[in-house]
Amino acid sequence: MEPEITNAAQYEQYLDSVRSHGRTMLLPALIAAQQSFRHISPETATAVSKALKVPLADITGMIEFYTMLKIEPVGETHIAVCTSPVCAAKQAHQLLHEMSANAAPGVTTEAVACLGLCDHAPAVLVNDRQVGSVTPKTDLSSANGRVQSRLHGEERMLTQWCEEDVEHTLENFLECGGFQGLRAALEHSPDEVIETVKQSGLRGRGGAGFPTGTKWEGAAQASGHPKYLVINQDESEPGTFKDRALLLGDPFLILEGILIAAYAIGAEHGYFYIRGEYPFAQQVLNHTITQARQAGYLGQRILGREFNFELEIRSGAGAYICGEETALFESIEGKRGFPRIKPPFPTTHGLFGRPTVINNVETIVNIPLIFKIGVDHYRSMGSPAAPGPRLFSLSGSVVDPGVYEITTPVTLRQLIYGLGGGIPNGRKLQAVLLGGAAGKFVPPEKLDLLLTDEALRPLGLSVGSGAVMVYDDQVDLRLVLSSLADFFAHESCGKCYPCQLGTQRQAEITHRMLAGQVLTGDLDRLQDVGWTMTDASLCGLGQTASHAILSAVELWPELIVEPDPKQVRS
Repeated sequence: MEPEITNAAQYEQYLDSVRSHGRTMLLPALIAAQQSFRHISPETATAVSKALKVPLADITGMIEFYTMLKIEPVGETHIAVCTSPVCAAKQAHQLLHEMSANAAPGVTTEAVACLGLCDHAPAVLVNDRQVGSVTPKTDLSSANGRVQSRLHGEERMLTQWCEEDVEHTLENFLECGGFQGLRAALEHSPDEVIETVKQSGLRGRGGAGFPTGTKWEGAAQASGHPKYLVINQDESEPGTFKDRALLLGDPFLILEGILIAAYAIGAEHGYFYIRGEYPFAQQVLNHTITQARQAGYLGQRILGREFNFELEIRSGAGAYICGEETALFESIEGKRGFPRIKPPFPTTHGLFGRPTVINNVETIVNIPLIFKIGVDHYRSMGSPAAPGPRLFSLSGSVVDPGVYEITTPVTLRQLIYGLGGGIPNGRKLQAVLLGGAAGKFVPPEKLDLLLTDEALRPLGLSVGSGAVMVYDDQVDLRLVLSSLADFFAHESCGKCYPCQLGTQRQAEITHRMLAGQVLTGDLDRLQDVGWTMTDASLCGLGQTASHAILSAVELWPELIVEPDPKQVRS
């Protein structure tokens, strides 16, 4: 957490306290300035440059790159309105227009990408407070900033202690069996811990699905020290909010998984990278780490063993691309979040060029469970290709949005209608976007698909990050596609030409679709741009930026009706 700073003298003191760390403290220093002064002035940028010995041009580049950093002051009350797909479908643009038109003196507004509150759409961020289910009449001044997701599941293995509005203390965690998994793991050698994780079949839950144990083994066996552990909670994929729910619901369980991972790979230092748009979650995490350190669960000789580990929180500042692992490393190192070319891979050349394991939060909370219930019980849940419980973020036109923990695979129909309560207000289902903004659309006639990797992969679909966005028959899908295109155009880092240009052209075409002004050849242009991004982009953002849009126009060709060439000539 950034320190509370109220004046320039205190900020200078802060810079003095971090100057020995150099460039790696650049983003925290800029975030602290933004929070304290509502913008980063040339004088502040110069002070940061001198203190951390970073060229002023690089600092300017950082401010331009991260959405939450500003060169012009925002109002004393700054309202950021989410306009990503689910919020857009729930009239977010109209909300933004009305808030902007009626803004009082000292209040500024802006449209932003996903705030991770899709189950509480439309959502806003008011200074450092998240607010969900907003209308023009909502009293934003009374919100405390804690917006928890509803958690569902017949058998809740990962989320059983996740409760709303509960103050999480170490004492409560221990009373509920906390750190049993860690104690069990420490009875084995690091190699044995890694082998257990490999036998469990756990795959990463961030979207790529890489085998967790194999990743750990690669870093553990790699030459080079120190080794690092990085937790990725830059949960910026529209439609995804499960990691926020886990952190607000059971933060010590996350820490337990982190400690087991650190012990296994031989890391003595770790970084927890969390979205800047999750201010309350950052407070919860900071409080958790403080309690753990005071009780000896962080620091030297943890639980009396030759096991040392420290965890440092790093906040993002509004950049979806930093969810990509190498872009996240760049961000921690004090740079713009540009993805790196791979190979080399993070397990050998990760953070600061050292062997690194990076896992997302849902992956990490599976680790203590494996050691508490055993591999056989763990593998009895989920599917053969992806064992263990799985969390789905269900949002949009559904009666009960929230996080659903699934231990026995279900179909899309069962998730939406059986568990989620179906479509509200007597409306019909129009479409489902599966896997987040980088996923693909599924039509109503395909609802009996089993939500497993084995069932979806042959159809070119993926569970991805577990996002399921539901749209009823009153939603204009052209608006959703335009919102998706705007999201990727805004979030493209610009490092590679196919994505930088392709996302812009894609947005232009979808804007014409929304306005009913499609040009002859727009469908060919859209497909050409999409295929080019998929084949030639450097990282996963560009490679998947067209998937949802192309899948939609393939399923519903009427979304992009081109003018009759004969009528155009006449």
